[in-house]
Formats: sequence, structure tokens, C-alpha cells
Amino acid sequence: MLKLGRVSGEVSNDGWFDMNCKYVVISLTFSLFLSACGPNNDQANDADQANDAEQEPAQGSAALQKPLDKSAYQQVEWVELMPKDDLDALLNPPAYISEIEEGSSDDQLIDELQGSISSEVSEDRYQQALVSTRIIEAMDGRAIRIPGFIVPLEFNDEQAITQFFLVPFFGACIHSPPPPPNQIVFVEYKQGLAMDDLYDPFWISGILTASVTENELGTAAYSMSLDYIEAYTDY
Repeated sequence: MLKLGRVSGEVSNDGWFDMNCKYVVISLTFSLFLSACGPNNDQANDADQANDAEQEPAQGSAALQKPLDKSAYQQVEWVELMPKDDLDALLNPPAYISEIEEGSSDDQLIDELQGSISSEVSEDRYQQALVSTRIIEAMDGRAIRIPGFIVPLEFNDEQAITQFFLVPFFGACIHSPPPPPNQIVFVEYKQGLAMDDLYDPFWISGILTASVTENELGTAAYSMSLDYIEAYTDY
């Protein structure tokens, strides 16, 4: 079981997202920042990993196939997983969004829509983008490296995380509505991951697959079997 300690430094969620639907634009902006400011693929991990020896590859799938060399994983940004017209719709919300009061019935309705993947939710392009499972076909089967936060879904007997959602900002699916499904990656890690804090971001590497996974916390349009995990140290 791989154990990663808390990354040094404090992570504040101030300004990263609102509790209503307007969080989308802010979270997309933050996901761009998180991806762009990361260390190079060849950088070593910080002192936490010294306590666990050097970072080891995950044990992969049932076949225990050997992971690729770390240099083979292409670093991507979250918005690269989303069709351009979905991104444009989210970055240009309709005027009524700014008129919705936080906690109002309309605000709660939009939160509910974000947890649904029904194509019949609305003809509003913005609302469709909030629940879109549309993916980028070129990403299917690609070896990628992407930063994000972990939302635990399942644990083993040692209470290590074996399944989780990877999301672009802290609090998604827990303290705020989930991101669009094409901004969530379902990750399996049979070896198990022990975490100190949910607000620690990580670099995750693996083979991305276009596959819809539904959970009470949200819906993911992509899945991945984790090959490498590194603490994210550059905020």
C-alpha cells in the first residue's frame, strides 16, 4: 500500500468556486492554472516520498501489466478532456445565472441538474454542458498525466482508497455540486492509497478510457487504472 503524506503548505479554497452554479467558470480557470504551473515530468517528488522510499508505480489491473515509462505519459489540462462547444457554453453562461440567489429554489434546481446525466434535462446549452458526458475521442486510450483532487469512493480493509473520482478543484462532489462528467475521471487503484488530507492535490498518471461511471457523488465520463501517483507541490 502506497502512503503519501500531506504536501507542505496550506491550500485555501477561497475564490476557487462558489456554492452555486457560477463555480464552473472559476473551477475551469483554476484547472488551467493547476495544470500549467506543475513541475516537469522528470522532477522528483518531495520529502514525503523519502519516507516511503522512491515513488513506485501502482500495481495496475488484474493482469498486473507493467506501467509505461513515466516519460510516456502526456501531461494534459482538464479542459482538453472537454469538447470546445461545452467549454464555450460554460465560460459564457446565460444572463439569468448571475440573477440566481445562492440557496434559492432555482439555485438548488441547477445543483440537482448537475448531478443528472439526462439528455432531456434542458434545451439550454449551458445546462447541457453542466451534465455533458461528451468526450474527446482522441483521448480514449491515451497515456496521460493530470493534476487533481481525490474524492474517495471505496476503501479496502485497511481503509486505503481503492476507487476515487479525480476532479479539477478541491471540494467537488463533497462541498459543492460535481463538475460536468467530462471533467471527472473515475480511477481504480487496487494497491490502495492512504491519505492524510483530502485537500492535497496529486499528479495522476495512467491510461485514460472513455467510460461512464455513475455514483451518488457524481458521474464520470472517463476512467483510468492508476499507474503512477505523485504529490503535487507547485500551487
